[in-house]
Amino acid sequence: MLKELYIENLAVIEKAAIEFNGSFNVFTGETGAGKSILINGINAILGQRVTKDIVRTGADKAVVSGMFTDMDISVLAKLNDLGIQLDDGQLFLSREISSDGGSVARINSRSVNVSVLREIGALLVNIHGQHDNQVLMAPEEHIHILDSYADDGQLLSDYKKSFKELQELARRINRIKISAGKKTERIEELKAIIGEIESLNLDPEEDERIEDELEIAKNAVVLSEAVYSAGLLLSGSDEVSGAAEIIAEAAGNIAAYTDILADLEPLASRLSSARIEISDVAGELSSLLGSLDVDPKRYDFLNQRNDELRKVKKKYGPELDDVVNTLENSRNELDLLLGEEQDLSQLMSQQKELLACATKKAKALSDFRKSAAERFVREVTGELEFLNMPKVKLVVDQKPGKLTVNGMDTIEFLISANVGEEPKPIAKIASGGELSRIMLALKNVIADRDSIETLIFDEIDTGVSGRAAQKIGLKLRQISKIRQVLCVTHLSQIAVMADNHLLIEKEVRGERTVTTVKRLDFEQRKHEIARILGGDNITRLTLENAEELLRSVNRT
Repeated sequence: MLKELYIENLAVIEKAAIEFNGSFNVFTGETGAGKSILINGINAILGQRVTKDIVRTGADKAVVSGMFTDMDISVLAKLNDLGIQLDDGQLFLSREISSDGGSVARINSRSVNVSVLREIGALLVNIHGQHDNQVLMAPEEHIHILDSYADDGQLLSDYKKSFKELQELARRINRIKISAGKKTERIEELKAIIGEIESLNLDPEEDERIEDELEIAKNAVVLSEAVYSAGLLLSGSDEVSGAAEIIAEAAGNIAAYTDILADLEPLASRLSSARIEISDVAGELSSLLGSLDVDPKRYDFLNQRNDELRKVKKKYGPELDDVVNTLENSRNELDLLLGEEQDLSQLMSQQKELLACATKKAKALSDFRKSAAERFVREVTGELEFLNMPKVKLVVDQKPGKLTVNGMDTIEFLISANVGEEPKPIAKIASGGELSRIMLALKNVIADRDSIETLIFDEIDTGVSGRAAQKIGLKLRQISKIRQVLCVTHLSQIAVMADNHLLIEKEVRGERTVTTVKRLDFEQRKHEIARILGGDNITRLTLENAEELLRSVNRT
């Protein structure tokens, strides 16, 4: 449950620390005092959207934090998944909203994404505001209300899985059918691409080798001269001694005296090695010289091949690797297109089987809803009788139709508020007060099926008064026996039922408007109830009436 709420610089609330009990907590105050701001503050720590406009004028940031205790096992499991430890059994959610629009969320002082705060908040608190009544006015939302009551989560999840598979398969089949008209043209185009590239019999590194060979061929004359000249210098001729012969002679000159001067031996050995290396180089130059003879036919082939590769790279490149990849991709796409007719037949057969499976699951879900709807009507009708709507008749209009993400059902709640009248859509005949009571009845029957410990009702009393308001107060008090209830109200019949009464007041301090939140004792409650009953003109009689209302509740 929500144990404490701290607010700082939130709209007109400069600073407020509010303690709640585990049963029925009520907020009252004059219109415009700031009751809705408290709900906005709670929404903030639950991860709901907030804007910078909510920051108090002149402040750098607004801060809202809440302390929760006695968490349900579902909350503890979620915190464990997130790796968040409780602080002495307490959970702190906080939100800082900067005046520049930034926002920081924390759980037990650990920074988290707002989405994580929202996940935890959804397990902690359920807020019902006036806008929730609009859900009743939207028939498409009724199926979700019934599902929440029916607790058909596993059936719905299984169905949605099959429906999603069916949708994906249908989209795939549709894509194949749409492309059929262009398939023949694309097949011919792919065949042409494949034929053109295959005819070249490509090697991914061929272009580099050809370019290297062409470069050599273009410079064959100067290369031959350089190689010939170098070889002549190394090996010599009949008229001129070469370097190898000169080095050999030098080595022989000093080798004759190594027994006299030992230092000459390694030098003679090195000269001998140099002569051998130079002779080898001379031999390789001679062999290389022969390879520099350019074959005109080879030269023409290289130029022609180089042109072919340049063209194909320009068309499918820029590199030869890209051309090879284009060939492979074209082959794969062609195989896919040629095999699609067979694939389409298989997919159509698969679609038929999946449709039968999804329909079967939708039928099971529909039957489960029908059974749940009967219990739902009994329980909600019982709640409405208690809430001073004894003649109301509720009908769950369930009609089968085509498969959608929610199954095969169209669900709409119909009511007849008066005996003898046919049930009609809620949106057409329900008044504001009836909507509030119907929503409260729904919340109450659904609350028994979830584990959310804290329920917040923001002006659930809209459009009601008198006996109906008293019944709403009694119902909220009844709910508070098993759930923590926080309620914003304008009605004395509801306010007197609370165990913890909080007054929201607005006053001007200096040149600033300030809203405060104060917990009321019995005497203070008496005056606040008298104000609600009689306005600012509080008389002895209204005080006595207020006291009697409070004491009558305490006697029950």
